[in-house]
Amino acid sequence: MLAQDLAEAAPHRHKLHAYVDVAVVVVVLAGTNLIAHFTTAWASIVTVPVAAVVLLALMRRRGLHWHELGLSPRHWRRGTLYALGAVGIVIAAVAIGAALPITRPFFLADRYATISGALVASMIVIPLQTVIPEELAFRGVLHGTLDRVYGVRGVFFAGSLLFGLWHVASSLGLTSSNRGLAGFVGGGLAGQLVGVLLAVLATAAAGVVFTWLRRRSGSLLAPIALHWSVNGAGALAAAIVWHTTLT
Repeated sequence: MLAQDLAEAAPHRHKLHAYVDVAVVVVVLAGTNLIAHFTTAWASIVTVPVAAVVLLALMRRRGLHWHELGLSPRHWRRGTLYALGAVGIVIAAVAIGAALPITRPFFLADRYATISGALVASMIVIPLQTVIPEELAFRGVLHGTLDRVYGVRGVFFAGSLLFGLWHVASSLGLTSSNRGLAGFVGGGLAGQLVGVLLAVLATAAAGVVFTWLRRRSGSLLAPIALHWSVNGAGALAAAIVWHTTLT
């Protein structure tokens, strides 16, 4: 009788541990976001990468397998194929967007006004400070913990929603640094709020696509490549637009 009771209690303990894992990941991500955006300049550089590595190590100790984290070597080949396809599509879309007069103003982001700055951002800052840490945290650790508790629907809905909310702080000054967006939504507090809302909706939608790639390929390589191509190619395109506009 005791053995039977223990056997029946084991799944409940496992489920409780899985819920705790999700709660820990969400709390750490929320704290990381606040520290990165509302403390010091150094914190904004190192906090997200450090938090991603800590979460990865913690959840490995909690029992998540490499394939649950999207890091299994057996999925590298499939992930690479999806990554190449995603990068090709995005680069083509960015090139078209930068060339069309109706969408060209949206590339006029002040922080990418120089070619050298855009190159450093796209090849170093964006991959190491943003893309890889965020994908490890969201499509790796958060994906794996949510999948154990809520399954595929929870991963797509909760994971993508949290990814959208993750960008609230970073989008507070979006309209003041992007002339095309400011002209579209207007200025002042109302324009800022609309800009934040649009950023959350856009990044949540991007999270759905990243998650689909993660599940379809079984690897983080595909969402990392897509995430980089959106941000990195966008930065380079912005610098080119600035350069050609000014000259």
